[in-house]
Amino acid sequence: MAGSAEPAARRAAAGPGEPVGSVVPPALPSIVVEDVSKTFRRDGTETHALADVSFAVGREEFLSIVGPSGCGKSTLLRLIAGLLAPDHGRIAIDGRAVDGPFPALGIVFQKPILLDWRTVLGNVMMQVELRGLKVADHLARARQLLDAVGLAEFEDRYPYELSGGMQQRAAIVRALIHDPPLLLMDEPFGALDALTREQLRIDLEELWLATRKTVVFITHSIDEAVLLSDRVLVMSPRPGQIEQVVEIGLPRPRGLEGRRHDAFDAAVDLITGIFLRRGVLHGGRGERTALHVQE
Repeated sequence: MAGSAEPAARRAAAGPGEPVGSVVPPALPSIVVEDVSKTFRRDGTETHALADVSFAVGREEFLSIVGPSGCGKSTLLRLIAGLLAPDHGRIAIDGRAVDGPFPALGIVFQKPILLDWRTVLGNVMMQVELRGLKVADHLARARQLLDAVGLAEFEDRYPYELSGGMQQRAAIVRALIHDPPLLLMDEPFGALDALTREQLRIDLEELWLATRKTVVFITHSIDEAVLLSDRVLVMSPRPGQIEQVVEIGLPRPRGLEGRRHDAFDAAVDLITGIFLRRGVLHGGRGERTALHVQE
């Protein structure tokens, strides 16, 4: 596996292993978000979810978005997918304006959303059927992907026979079966136990290195974002805005060894510091003093 290759979207904004706030756009943008705002209105009340959000995602880049609950992360993902329309601004994928559900992508949600009466293989192939594609043409790819995520022996099992982690692996395969260039993931590991979450994080990186999809990954976990990503978008509390873009200088594959690198500690400290300053996190007195001195 070509794990040591640098992703195509790598910027030169940071030195080796040095996370910095980056404003350099990707050389080959896959997704462009420009001045996007979104407000929800219900029963005479307004909730300002996003305000003037702008960023770009490079082709083959793994980009994570991390921020506090309610800051508009999931809303942003649905806007990119075309499941919601922005009130202001524009979104484009590969030069095409997103003005409705965008077909050339896969989505993985926090819950796997598998049909109880279908086997693992049947749930994966549902994507093919709904898109009007030929099932026979995709069976080999389905089995190849199931093998890649460790489910080769479970293709004829039903969801109730699987653990939560296995169900989420099946959901990831379903999102990839039609070979989309773009994968959107909305906290896919959020409901899993710590050990399963760690293993799926490792498995996802291996799958990404093998397929080189463009990935936008939503998470609440700073560690997870740093270990998976080329860059991390740090969002402010609602209305969500891009607080800072952090370049991750960790070599790949990261696996279990990623936490041993100084670059991991530096990136985690930088993002944690942003949340401390914004009042999203509240550390002890010593942490606050150290942060103040750094500023």
